[in-house]
Amino acid sequence: MQKAELTKRIAETGAMAIVRVETIERGIEIANGCLEGGVSCLEISYTLPNAGEVIQALRETFQDRLIIGAGTVLDSETARHAILHNAQFIIAPNFSREVAVMCNRYQIPYAPGCTTLTEALQALEAGAAFIKAFPISDFYGPRLVSVFKTPIPYMPILASGGIDLKNLKDYVLRGVDCCGFGSLLTKGSREEIAANARSIRTLIDEARLEMQTTAG
Repeated sequence: MQKAELTKRIAETGAMAIVRVETIERGIEIANGCLEGGVSCLEISYTLPNAGEVIQALRETFQDRLIIGAGTVLDSETARHAILHNAQFIIAPNFSREVAVMCNRYQIPYAPGCTTLTEALQALEAGAAFIKAFPISDFYGPRLVSVFKTPIPYMPILASGGIDLKNLKDYVLRGVDCCGFGSLLTKGSREEIAANARSIRTLIDEARLEMQTTAG
């Protein structure tokens, strides 16, 4: 049940910090700020060589209080490295069947980046937990949801790139399951990160309540 439980937690959180840090200490500072503000999901990018060590340290420090995964995972070798360092999910800017197989083998949620509907369907067929709408979220904005969800209404979508406090609510109302944030949740002091996380948490909760009210 590990994959199902982690996928559920990511969707319930609805927000994810996309973290690139050179030191474990800064990673812990960012994680504390996010957690204080109600965002309990962090992606540690493999654009830096210390990603595995940061993931391991955050998992040991925060245990089950946070969900910590790996980002920019382009191949199965990197996926296995991340999993061995206790990554709880894998995210990529591309779709790789080899990474999908690796994640399914160890029951880790996989969110590959997909640009076309064909690519997204192939990723779902390979067992992807979410489709990362990348990089089209930068170009379509909140309208990206219609690109995927009109023909496939139940496609689970993770969007990142260009999401801010002004358009976040629109993304959620249109059906995005989780939104990724870079600078809002990684720049500045712990207190500034916590304040931004609280704003993000409030907007997501308001949008979801509005959706429930409308559906009811």
